[in-house]
Amino acid sequence: MLVQVRDNDVGGALRVLKRKMQREGLFREMKLHRRYEKPSERRARQAAESVRRRRKLLRKRLQREGY
Repeated sequence: MLVQVRDNDVGGALRVLKRKMQREGLFREMKLHRRYEKPSERRARQAAESVRRRRKLLRKRLQREGY
C-alpha cells in the first residue's frame, strides 16, 4: 500500500493510510490474528457475522420499500 506525503503533511498521509487500511479490512484481520481461535469459535463467529449481514440486508430492503 502506498501513500504519498505532500507538503510534509505526515498527519494527512497517516489519515489516508488508515482509511485505506480500514477499507481493505486489515485492522479486522490483525485483530483476528492476535490470538489463536479454536475452530468451533471460528464457526460460531462466522455464523454470527452471517446472521448480522442478513439482518442488515433485510433492514435495508425494508427501508427501501418504505416500511
